Amino acid sequence: MNKKYCLDTSGLSNPLETMPEDIYKRLWEQITERIESGIFAVTTEIYEELERLPGRIGQTIKDNKSNLVMEVGAKDWDWPKYVAHSRNLNITYHDFISEYSGGSPRTICLNDMTLVALAGALSLPVISMEGRASNSPNKRRIPDICISENIGHLTFNDFLRRENITV
Repeated sequence: MNKKYCLDTSGLSNPLETMPEDIYKRLWEQITERIESGIFAVTTEIYEELERLPGRIGQTIKDNKSNLVMEVGAKDWDWPKYVAHSRNLNITYHDFISEYSGGSPRTICLNDMTLVALAGALSLPVISMEGRASNSPNKRRIPDICISENIGHLTFNDFLRRENITV
């Protein structure tokens, strides 16, 4: 398995908004190459968000589902470790998960928790554009959970630097 990163939707959707494919063609060609190479890992829940992205990136995601989604039950990875990690995270952070705490969009949701659990199970960093919850006693976001769980968290620019992607 050649996975290097777990990818949150915001890791691509936010940069696409500010750096559109028609203007930053070479940048997005390099991202497309990375998607096709299979370096990203996502859960089914995150894939269902990613496949809604527009343009060539969205189409590349759709065309590479098998390169992206880590299927529970597949024989090529330790999915029981992911399931156990997911269960533990959902217990530990239950009070911060939006679906259990009144639906606040300013705290982590179950879809994002699946990605953090995947990152923990695979020992990979998460790429997202989420910021921290600013030390709120009631909220946690992807970077907060990553820090608490000793999981790396990268912004899109951090990822570009790691991959030596320039425009």
